[in-house]
Amino acid sequence: MRSAAVVQVCDMPTVSVKRELLFQALGRRYTDEEFDELCFEFGLELDEITSEKDIISKEQGDGKAEGASDIILYKIDVPANRYDLLCLEGLVRGLQVFKERIKAPRYKRIMPVNVDVQRLIITEETAQVRPHAVAAVLRNITFSKDRYDSFIDLQEKLHQNICRKRALVAIGTHDLDTISGPFTYTARPPSEIRFKPLNQSKEYTASEIMDLYRTDSQLKHYLHIIENKPLYPVIYDSNSVVLSMPPIINGDHTKISLNTRNVFVECTATDITKAKIVLDILVTMFSEYCEKQFTVEAAEVTYFNGKTCIYPELAYRREKVKPDLINKKIGISETPSSLAKLLTRMCLKSHVTGNGNNIEIEIPPTRADIIHACDIIEDAAIAYGYNNIQMTIPKTYTIANQCSQEDIADKLGVDISSTKAVHIANPKTAEFQVARTSLLPGLLKTIAANRKMPLPLKLFEISDVVLKDSTKDVGARNQRNLCAIYYNKNPGFEVIHGLLDRVMQLLAVPPSKESGYLIKAAEDSAFFPGRCAEILAKGQSIGKLGVLHPDVITKFELTMPCSALEINIEPFL
Repeated sequence: MRSAAVVQVCDMPTVSVKRELLFQALGRRYTDEEFDELCFEFGLELDEITSEKDIISKEQGDGKAEGASDIILYKIDVPANRYDLLCLEGLVRGLQVFKERIKAPRYKRIMPVNVDVQRLIITEETAQVRPHAVAAVLRNITFSKDRYDSFIDLQEKLHQNICRKRALVAIGTHDLDTISGPFTYTARPPSEIRFKPLNQSKEYTASEIMDLYRTDSQLKHYLHIIENKPLYPVIYDSNSVVLSMPPIINGDHTKISLNTRNVFVECTATDITKAKIVLDILVTMFSEYCEKQFTVEAAEVTYFNGKTCIYPELAYRREKVKPDLINKKIGISETPSSLAKLLTRMCLKSHVTGNGNNIEIEIPPTRADIIHACDIIEDAAIAYGYNNIQMTIPKTYTIANQCSQEDIADKLGVDISSTKAVHIANPKTAEFQVARTSLLPGLLKTIAANRKMPLPLKLFEISDVVLKDSTKDVGARNQRNLCAIYYNKNPGFEVIHGLLDRVMQLLAVPPSKESGYLIKAAEDSAFFPGRCAEILAKGQSIGKLGVLHPDVITKFELTMPCSALEINIEPFL
């Protein structure tokens, strides 16, 4: 069996917007060069200026595009984690706040007035296929053709991005006035599900629907998600009308149109966290067109065990970051109030607290990408302007290296199948075949590039490695390692051993069998036989140290003896 996980490298999503519609929403016109500069300032890239006619001509290759529009389109590259910028509405909102023309809107969940709250009941059978669901209502919304197209396009962008091609989350949107709650999300044998799929003229069983879409250029890519399951997920209203068979197709009965006034949104999922993010993004983007702007009507979701949740969450949370940390990481010297203003321009409403010692940041429900202080600092850097940061020469000199299978396996004398390496599914070069499982190859390559420097060479690195882990939702996890290497005319094992003792002393881990650390003899193909030791701390193995095997040294184009140490420091952080 293969022991290496495979991850897919995702390109940046591209949002296509009509230039005239964009300028109208922004309230001013730009030259193409001016808008390109605005995108750069905001951390985006204007990838292409084209038209529908040009796109079709390129696809057909005959230079003809009869009936196609001459309307100019801007194709804008958006960071993959900025789900709030995947549609015209979010893009305009973000740019207007960035240019300080408007304040970031406050999104609010409200309970329905004069009608019962819409309920979605989840049955036990769904646990076998897609166990989670969330829901909400966009009440008294007004669609135009452009708004409708943007609404549908955002769903597709989310499906391809955070939803992982509907495997994690599938979105269903329905005309609420054509159906009657409460709704039931259940799972049934394919032969027992029968309805008219979206834009079809007759009813089919679920099995027939799967056959119908096997040759469909879009839907055929999603069939594998459920086709081998004994039960298929399905959502009914109180009159047994089918809303959808997620993640494949909605029912034709509930399709929305330009005349739709009330939209019932449901997201079924294998990952509840992703489902809540997707729902929040979709409803916040289009709540702008509701009669009560930026409000979303709540829906109630009840699990078979009696657990009840109200969605959308639209949760705001607060984080604190020290101004000194922001300045240090970016390399600037701004006042706390200035930094707070920069963050506010990125839709992160901020103010100074604690006599200027902290900046308190409010994270809106649209910014699920903000998960750490470094994400906040990145936004401050964008608002400050990367071109405005003074260029300085780094205080340390290193040569960065990527990882190939040869680096982490062959050169260290191990088989790639025995590593916990995460493989890149579509590597552009051999240097990007895998995520590194060890810091040692990088240090050895750095020494090889600096062989002419005076001896001894003593290098270290503290950084993350990536290891396959089936318990994680992405199949892999990061681990913070420390690696050190000593390269000289003699091996210097005592030097590297002494370094271990000093590191453990600083980490307050005493030399002790029970509650501290110890080393014991071990064998490892990367090390010289009899000159390798395993490091145990608090009852678990955290790494190895020793004298590297001559074959390893030779494969990395080195000629002198070398001692190395690599340990996992996560347990001590």
